[in-house]
Amino acid sequence: MSTEATRSDTTSASTRPLPRSTPSAQGVDARGLAAFVDALESTAGVEPHSLQVLRHGHVVTEGWWGPFRPDRPHLLYSLSKSFTSTALGFAVAEGLVDLDATVLSYFPEFDADVTDERSRRILVRHVANMASGHAAETIEQAAADPSGDLVRGFLRIPPDAEPGTLFCYNQPCTFSVSAIVQRTSGQGLLDFLQPRLLDPLGVDRADLGWLTDGQGRELGFSGFHAPTELIAKLGQLYLQRGVWEGERLLPESWVEEATTSHVDNSSFNDNPDWQQGYGYQFWIARHGFRGDGAYGQFCVVLPEQDVVVAITSQSPDMQAVLDAAWEHLLPAVSDPELPADAAAHDEALARRTASLSLPPLEGADVVEGEFDAAPGSQPSTLTRVSVRDGDLVLTDSGQELRAAIGRGRWADTGPLSVSGAGDRVDVRFAETPHLLHLDLADGRVSSRWETVPLHGPALSVLRKPARPA
Repeated sequence: MSTEATRSDTTSASTRPLPRSTPSAQGVDARGLAAFVDALESTAGVEPHSLQVLRHGHVVTEGWWGPFRPDRPHLLYSLSKSFTSTALGFAVAEGLVDLDATVLSYFPEFDADVTDERSRRILVRHVANMASGHAAETIEQAAADPSGDLVRGFLRIPPDAEPGTLFCYNQPCTFSVSAIVQRTSGQGLLDFLQPRLLDPLGVDRADLGWLTDGQGRELGFSGFHAPTELIAKLGQLYLQRGVWEGERLLPESWVEEATTSHVDNSSFNDNPDWQQGYGYQFWIARHGFRGDGAYGQFCVVLPEQDVVVAITSQSPDMQAVLDAAWEHLLPAVSDPELPADAAAHDEALARRTASLSLPPLEGADVVEGEFDAAPGSQPSTLTRVSVRDGDLVLTDSGQELRAAIGRGRWADTGPLSVSGAGDRVDVRFAETPHLLHLDLADGRVSSRWETVPLHGPALSVLRKPARPA
């Protein structure tokens, strides 16, 4: 996975991979990259799934911790927002959307329902930079609207301050951006992005999926599933100010606006890299800017170092990931003095990143039988587990999910990767960050999430959505 030959074996024919190089050839100290990998593997609250580091447009190190793979999409959670922002950039450039128009103007059918004057003054640019005037997350209240339309529900919640003056990380803001682009273009986000972004970047649409709402609209604020390399390519496009392979895709003015802070978020939380400002669905950081998503999905862009870092993970402590990057990776890419034996360090790093893996369960064969869900188990929709002849069946929400169980390894069955030993089975939903622990005893299964999924309890949603027919 650290060599071009290996990468091409797992890349679909329609995908154009990024160029590969060695760290030293691009002026990067492989020792710092190795130290960054060390930190990702050893820091509490951090579990890496993939890493790509680009310098001068070349991948200088990359790795996937098995069972995660380069060809496998990963749920990006709120890193989806940066792709939605990019769609808005195209729509603005093409005259489909006006940043200074009100959100309500794109939904005239709600005009009579939205009576609060502040709500009526929310502009597209306000929702793009999370400054609708609301002081708290509104998604639950907006989703409870009897119409079932999240935009209507959002606009009917009176803002607490004048739009444009108050930062609040608020999912319906991004959903409104998504819905506006989809309405004005007459296309879903992925269909809209395909000729403008995905095709020029050489990305196979079959590798992608996006969760939708009850009306079939891509969520925008979350739910995008994509391989790590698309994260890296998006970062590289923004690093190159909207130009790709000599062709301008996004206006430079959009890149500038999207990655410049428009609202003060210094009191958002206690993490320093979430206090530096907010652009159009991009965070400003202590170094550069980034898109990110829950549990440690990152697209970090460092313009001063000409570097992009793409990460997927299961990391509740997201600040720890960035702290490790600033401590180890940043010095390694800041034009360090390379050692005389730099090539040897390059090779040692490549060997290491080619064999990364998350530890499977080791031990005796998994106990067999039928196991009913114990009270309090997660998710609440899981009712029964069966283990027979080395296979696992999960009965959840009336559906059966079947998978092979690996002993001392991760066995892949579609989007599931499973390892088991004795009375324990670990199930990775490998198109997402999530890991489910199963403990089997006396005809009962106790199950718990390592990290709780944010998109509903049903296990069937924990995979890349199929493309709508």
